[in-house]
Amino acid sequence: MATLTNAPALRRKARRERLRTLGFLSPWLVGFTVFFGYPLLATVYFSFMHYNQIEAPTFVGLRNWRYVLEQMPLFGPALWNTLWLVVVMVALRVVFGLGIGLLVTRIKSGVGFFRTAFYLPYLAPPVAATVAFVFLLNPGTGPVNDVLGNIGIHAPNWFNDPAWAKPSLVLLSLWGIGDLMVIFMAALLDVPKEQYEAAELDGAGAFHKFRYVTWPSITPIVMFAVVTGVVQTMQYYTQALVAGKLASGVTIGPGSVIQPGYPDHSTLTVPQLVYSLGFQNFNTGAACVLSLVLFAIAMAVTTLLMRKRAGLLSAED
Repeated sequence: MATLTNAPALRRKARRERLRTLGFLSPWLVGFTVFFGYPLLATVYFSFMHYNQIEAPTFVGLRNWRYVLEQMPLFGPALWNTLWLVVVMVALRVVFGLGIGLLVTRIKSGVGFFRTAFYLPYLAPPVAATVAFVFLLNPGTGPVNDVLGNIGIHAPNWFNDPAWAKPSLVLLSLWGIGDLMVIFMAALLDVPKEQYEAAELDGAGAFHKFRYVTWPSITPIVMFAVVTGVVQTMQYYTQALVAGKLASGVTIGPGSVIQPGYPDHSTLTVPQLVYSLGFQNFNTGAACVLSLVLFAIAMAVTTLLMRKRAGLLSAED
């Protein structure tokens, strides 16, 4: 009887706890709905519509999907360039950032100077950094090719050569490696020194200390760097667009329509194609299809990386 008598009070208490929980979650729920849920649903909706941002949208079924996946000539090159940058740029940034972090943490004197020197390039605005890099790597007037020529090395055309345009973008990303350097430095300094001392007593060398002491401690940070790098590179837009336009010599002025991807679509990425379709050609339906394809690929790659058997995280992490 006591239990039945207290049942309404227990239900009211549980209801208050749910409302309290929803109250604490409400900022996240509102942000998720406004900035992710609604845009995603709207993108799915417009992918089945013909919409030029002026007239009312009209339903066209799978026509936009067939156009993007079967008829759009630039979809293949843009997807290939994006995936190439994801694999090569993310891998090299992680390796290079970890290497710089290891180097800086082992420097005995002048640590502040080296930390500042490696971190400052990351603070440069993307457009300004890209403009500077295009100038430095200019095959005709850039100082880099002059230096290489003086020491007998045949310098490439960098951003003007389809074979070297994407590697040049990778060099630009490695120049601004300061963000990953700081993250890896924090992880490396957090490794207990007692474990290194125990490894030295067991006769472990530098490689074995890194393999069995450092690496297991920093694998969650490596996973974080890889996942965030994949997401960021999937959205790669500004540097590739600016580098291609500057290298092509096109004058960018008011009202000018820019076709991205110079040279020979070697720097064309899916986000550039989305912008070109949606805001230059006013083909919103096809742009939404491309956005959904990019979202699906990013989700699939992130899910694959987050699996325990991906090799970066141990079972207890």
